[in-house]
Amino acid sequence: MAHTINDECISCGACADQCPTSAISEGANHFEIDPDTCVDCGACVDICPTGSISA
Repeated sequence: MAHTINDECISCGACADQCPTSAISEGANHFEIDPDTCVDCGACVDICPTGSISA
């Protein structure tokens, strides 16, 4: 199951830089994770300063 980013995201881009599969990109309101590309590694969870990413 892919991780998701909620509305608390401040669009800092830290998660996108950490993603080994480039599954994270900037969306209309905040960054988004492509569920087809996400490998559920959790690298983005540890780097997110607002705790906006969950499994």
